[in-house]
Amino acid sequence: MEKIIILDFGSQTTQLIGRRLRELNEYCEILPYNKFPEDTTDVKGVILSGSPYSVYDPAAFKIDLSGIRKKFPLLGICYGAQYLAYSSGGKVESADSREYGRAILSDIKIGDELFKGVHVGSQLWMSHGDSITQLPEGFTKIASTKDVEIAAFRVEGEKTWGVQFHPEVFHTSEGVILLENFLNICGSTKTWSPASFIESTVAELKETIGNDKVVLGLSGGVDSSVTAVLLHKAIGKNLTCIFVDHGLLRKNEFEEVLSDYEHLGLNVIGVDAKDYFYKKLAGVTDPEQKRKIIGAGFIDVFDAEAQKIKDVKWLAQGTIYPDVIESISITGTVIKSHHNVGGLPEKMNLKLCEPLRLLFKDEVRRVGYELGMMSHLLKRHPFPGPGLAVRILGEITPEKVQTLQEADAIFINALREWNLYDKVWQAGVILLPVQTVGVMGDERTYKNAVALRSVTSTDAMTADWAQLPYDFLAKVSNDIINKVEGVNRVVYDISSKPPATIEWE
Repeated sequence: MEKIIILDFGSQTTQLIGRRLRELNEYCEILPYNKFPEDTTDVKGVILSGSPYSVYDPAAFKIDLSGIRKKFPLLGICYGAQYLAYSSGGKVESADSREYGRAILSDIKIGDELFKGVHVGSQLWMSHGDSITQLPEGFTKIASTKDVEIAAFRVEGEKTWGVQFHPEVFHTSEGVILLENFLNICGSTKTWSPASFIESTVAELKETIGNDKVVLGLSGGVDSSVTAVLLHKAIGKNLTCIFVDHGLLRKNEFEEVLSDYEHLGLNVIGVDAKDYFYKKLAGVTDPEQKRKIIGAGFIDVFDAEAQKIKDVKWLAQGTIYPDVIESISITGTVIKSHHNVGGLPEKMNLKLCEPLRLLFKDEVRRVGYELGMMSHLLKRHPFPGPGLAVRILGEITPEKVQTLQEADAIFINALREWNLYDKVWQAGVILLPVQTVGVMGDERTYKNAVALRSVTSTDAMTADWAQLPYDFLAKVSNDIINKVEGVNRVVYDISSKPPATIEWE
């Protein structure tokens, strides 16, 4: 399969470059800056990402580009552009006028392939404290802004370009045009699509798994659900799914999700393990300890159930691309996120099957639609693995879970009724470990307070609080206080990420 290689020098927007290329129907792979593949048969072009370092910093990430330049079309972005110039004898210096945020293209060289269709006056997004102050011999300036003379360049006699802005971010208004121009320069066919992914993946699964049996842990979320339907299409009855109810799901979620899976024709075993988890969590208040207990407990319950299935050879997981991309930390260490059900492959001694491991979250949804899955399954908000455990601050009890489930159901159902559910990234209710004074009828009350949390986001790396209508919030607050026993106060969390996180624990 043809591909674009993106070499990651530690930028926070490297994954966004990959997503933009995928949206243009071109397959790409993100690799650490120092791990360029030996087999380059299918490589059509290379992109160098940004970095938190300056190119002249002794600790900066550096590679030998001699095996890449002239062999493949090459695009350096921000640090990538500066490194191209610096490593060829140019000058990169701390800028007198640093550019962070919006800038405007003031000059473009007419006829340059990379800027075809990009206009003078279009908005760019800058994020750098350094600037290229002198280009090496053979490098030609092709674009400028008011404050940065060399906003972009090309190397004569090569298909090599550098831009000091970020075409991958939303705020660069014509950045997608520039990236598509680069793909055209690479000769990309742009045939990566949900349909082509399903066709090739199903064929690969049939060949790899054969007649072996596979077990999959379902969570009710988008990733595991799409994984299940994709595997079912490939191996049918040889797939068994296990859905564990740890007692910390939303109200009626266990029954509703099982019903959805039944409609999809999946072979699903539902396990009611509420009492087991409540007993394990009794008296525990530390958030990290809660997570560890639930994670370990899930492995034990899942393993015990899987052992009842004869001759299972594979464990399937809904791991997606951001979970497995190797990224570079500021120290230069290569970091790799572990699998989304950590510990299961080792404990069960099974081969691992991760059919979605090449997809970003938005692509997973597109594949789900192509598979004919129900919209409400694919549009489900992200929900934490530990469930309501991280939304009950303090000790977990069955009574607290029921209180939170009731309040949460009112909030989520209201979002749907007011056509707000699909406009927010994630929403939920938090049960606070405090009681407040209230008045109900002629009596004073001393009951629980809950917080509503609703955010907008594209990838959960950053999030802003959702500015929901006041009349909607008033209705939800009134309904929760009147209908949920033990709650007499509702507050709304207006914290953004950063500095706050989406979840409270």
